[in-house]
Amino acid sequence: MPSYRLISFDSCPFVQRAAFLLQAKAVDYEIQYIDLANKPDWFLELSPLGKVPLLEVDGQTVLFESQVIAEFLEESHAPRMHPEPPLERAQHRAVIELVSAALGPAWRMTTAETEEEFKAVAATLDKLLARLEAGHAGNMFFGGHALSLVDAAAAPLLQRLGWVQDVSGHDLLGRFPRLSTWLETLQRDPTLAASAVPDLRERVLASYKGWLGTKVAA
Repeated sequence: MPSYRLISFDSCPFVQRAAFLLQAKAVDYEIQYIDLANKPDWFLELSPLGKVPLLEVDGQTVLFESQVIAEFLEESHAPRMHPEPPLERAQHRAVIELVSAALGPAWRMTTAETEEEFKAVAATLDKLLARLEAGHAGNMFFGGHALSLVDAAAAPLLQRLGWVQDVSGHDLLGRFPRLSTWLETLQRDPTLAASAVPDLRERVLASYKGWLGTKVAA
């Protein structure tokens, strides 16, 4: 059996995607955290882009970029989490790209200097969430009653949006009932909790800056 080492930053949503899949597929792995503000030389030698996650396979082959790692795990480990029909599989991959695009404004909300700036970023995010809502069939998970690669990609995003909503008082998901139910379903699944450090919420909230940071401190 191959050995795996996931190199991570403790609150990175992209790393959490990879950990989510490793947990969902019951793959044994070691996880090593680094400080992205003080990247060790050995990490920079391994990472072509200087980013996490990295997945080291058998101590010699290094994969980078979360979706590359996800596709590798999908092809090499059961259970299969992508749909079989090629068109449906391509549609799932497109939704993953949409989720990735939403992570940018989701992060920018946590650094907005004023409530007005926060609302402006939230309006941009709202358009992406509307597309996600429209693409969700209303099942327990994105693809039905079993976890998919879309769930692995979306779980960190939806989880963090719930936390921003809790702190800010702005109902980011209120007009998206399918996304709200999707988040509730993912929160009940043990895979989500197992994909991150136990105090992830506290760590993420501690990283909030600007206007949102003042709401945490209040």
